[in-house]
Amino acid sequence: MNAVYARFLARFKAFLFDYIIIFLYLVSIVVMSMFIGPKIQELFLHSVLRSQLTAFCLVTLPVALYFSFFDSGLSHGTFGKRKMELKVINSKGKRPSFFHSFGRNLVKFIPWEFGHYTAFRMANVGDNNVALEDWIIGILTYMLILAYILTAIFTKKKQSVYDIAVNTYVLKDK
Repeated sequence: MNAVYARFLARFKAFLFDYIIIFLYLVSIVVMSMFIGPKIQELFLHSVLRSQLTAFCLVTLPVALYFSFFDSGLSHGTFGKRKMELKVINSKGKRPSFFHSFGRNLVKFIPWEFGHYTAFRMANVGDNNVALEDWIIGILTYMLILAYILTAIFTKKKQSVYDIAVNTYVLKDK
């Protein structure tokens, strides 16, 4: 494959453009929760597991679906990737299927989920000491983010961990 692999900085800029859409989505959730009010807020009370599932369903899953739908679509990429002239391909040089792309994005957003978990646990700590497992998951979150960044910078084909896991590539679209 004679391709120009996307550098980390271009991928990061693409994500920042996509984050504008994510931010608008998150604002819409906050605005809706102001009208629906206690019903949504109650889902974050009482249990860390319930909070985690709620955050996954309201935030991570829709964001992963956004990336999966557009990365597997005719344009090979999200709004941000198109803006930065990047595209996602599979090992055969074709656009990945929706399910292939969805697997990529589930791996991509593991640190988000660990971050949600840590935030919910820390919110419930109060005056108590932080449990060792919470420290481990918090540290693991940052280690994964660092691994995602370093692999995207230093691997020969500029693949992040989640690209390597599912055999995808992000290319500069000529």
